[in-house]
Amino acid sequence: MHEETILWHLSNGMTFHGRTLIMTWIVMVVCIIFCLLGVRKLTSGKPGKMQNLLEFIVDLVDGIAQGNLGSAKARVMMPYLLSLITFIFFSNMFGLLPNFTFKVFSILGIEHGKLNEIFGGSSLMSPTADINTTLALALLTFCLIFIMGIRYKGVHYFKHFLEPTPVFALIHVIDLISKPMTLAFRLFGNIFAGEILLGVILMLPGFFVFAGSFMSAVWLAFSIFIGCIQSYVFTVLTTAYIAQAAVSEEH
Repeated sequence: MHEETILWHLSNGMTFHGRTLIMTWIVMVVCIIFCLLGVRKLTSGKPGKMQNLLEFIVDLVDGIAQGNLGSAKARVMMPYLLSLITFIFFSNMFGLLPNFTFKVFSILGIEHGKLNEIFGGSSLMSPTADINTTLALALLTFCLIFIMGIRYKGVHYFKHFLEPTPVFALIHVIDLISKPMTLAFRLFGNIFAGEILLGVILMLPGFFVFAGSFMSAVWLAFSIFIGCIQSYVFTVLTTAYIAQAAVSEEH
């Protein structure tokens, strides 16, 4: 269940969501550790389980990129797309994990950065359950659409805004703006709603305890499935939007 938003106020007037930032930093560390474990004992012979998993992800993303962008452009986008799908996946999973700190910050009375409040709940929080995170990821896609379009088509990229006639320019602009908006709200809505419902199930009282435990297990499995699907969908749509901007019609 989502607790009250923790805000960090800096002296320059800037405000940050403390819980979201902390969870994002932890997810980043987890992604790095995951990749290091995957490449720790690379072999062309019989690979280990972590190498197998990492190769599966690379092959999956490479297939998406190659199918939409072609070989040359796919190589340019692969580092970003691999980072994207890995970060979103682990971010989606985080809200399903119990609070592994065991509220140690509250027990020790550590209030610096409101860590006692950030880790005061029964479970962690998914960074993607915050609209700020999903909007930031969507804006990266929005910027890449322009960057890749201009890189491979030059000023001719902007020509499509006037096709088939200049009257359609406004429609094309609305379509362009709607892409990052739908990316952000789709991911946020699915992950946020999943965490809320899981929290409600865990709060069922009395004779609902057994039913609540069963339902929470079912919903947990479903949430894992949704988390995987949403990371895949976000990556596929990002690739497709970039391909629309960067790949010529002859491709």
